[in-house]
Amino acid sequence: MRKILIALLTPLIITAASTQDRAQMIKQLFNLQTVQIKSVKISKKREYYGYIRAEDEKVVDVVPRFSGFVEKLYADTLYMKIKKGDRLAQIYSPEVYQAKEEYLNALLFDQKRSATQMVKSAKLKLKLLGVSAQEIRDIKRLKRANTLTTIYAPSSGWLFTKSINRGSSFDSKKILFSIVDLSSVWVEARVYQDDIELIDTFDSFSFKVTGIDRAFDATKVLLYPHLKQTDAVAILRLKAKNIDELLKVGMYVKLEASGKIKERILIPRTALMRKNGRWYAFLATDFEGVYEPVIVEAKPLNRDYFEVISGLKATDTVVRGALFMLDSDAQIDGLYGSDFGGGAMKSGSNPHANH
Repeated sequence: MRKILIALLTPLIITAASTQDRAQMIKQLFNLQTVQIKSVKISKKREYYGYIRAEDEKVVDVVPRFSGFVEKLYADTLYMKIKKGDRLAQIYSPEVYQAKEEYLNALLFDQKRSATQMVKSAKLKLKLLGVSAQEIRDIKRLKRANTLTTIYAPSSGWLFTKSINRGSSFDSKKILFSIVDLSSVWVEARVYQDDIELIDTFDSFSFKVTGIDRAFDATKVLLYPHLKQTDAVAILRLKAKNIDELLKVGMYVKLEASGKIKERILIPRTALMRKNGRWYAFLATDFEGVYEPVIVEAKPLNRDYFEVISGLKATDTVVRGALFMLDSDAQIDGLYGSDFGGGAMKSGSNPHANH
């Protein structure tokens, strides 16, 4: 790194330069710092923030296909741990009891006179009402219809919803319980519009939560196809295994996304300047203290650096603080027009390319 004192061009010199060789160069009265462009092996990285959410497909609602009354309630505590097959409640339903009686009568009639189809129809009705296979077998085995029917847990997880108590009545189609399996969870991170294009370049994701020392790996699921209009933010959904079920719904997470390690040409963020929709850097010439603006195609890599796609090469030297070269935008526009040379400068070309 070196420091060069830049002399301010007078209008006469500017005019002379324009007349003689049209060399579009800038000199300013600053003690400028320069930096050499480098090629390094590095991966793109970004940090995002979001929350833990339960997976939609792992939320199971227990909804009866009949109305009834709660006689016994086994799942009586919200957020209790449930195992598949556990008893949730024992209910009395006139509709179910009538169907049980019909099945029992069909079995008894079949013993006297063949009524196979009647038995099948009555048994199917019980299945469609949601009566367990064990209760149906008990009717045949005991030759008796129990007035009460047991509701069993269809999956393992945590009891996130309980809408009944002992003695409650309910109608069909009402959600009595919701069981949430948290063996794996979603991470939903906020991604600003400027970073949406980068998401497809990331192939590794990990996150941490406050209070847990270890990091968790995650797999990208999808990027929501819409943004929140209030803050131009999209939601990136990822899936993670919930080892030892340490992760809880609602936890705040810090997500790190990274791409593959490859050779990249890096330029400090401060060495670039945005003007008229383009990125510019000020390139050191063969003359001491003389710099020329070049159009650079670049993409953000992290908070401090951009990756150069075109316009500069490794070992080029540029001004570290590009904005210092624009202390007076009027001076620059006077020398280069509204776009550093107007129509004379081509995107990705050197200002001297035509001279």
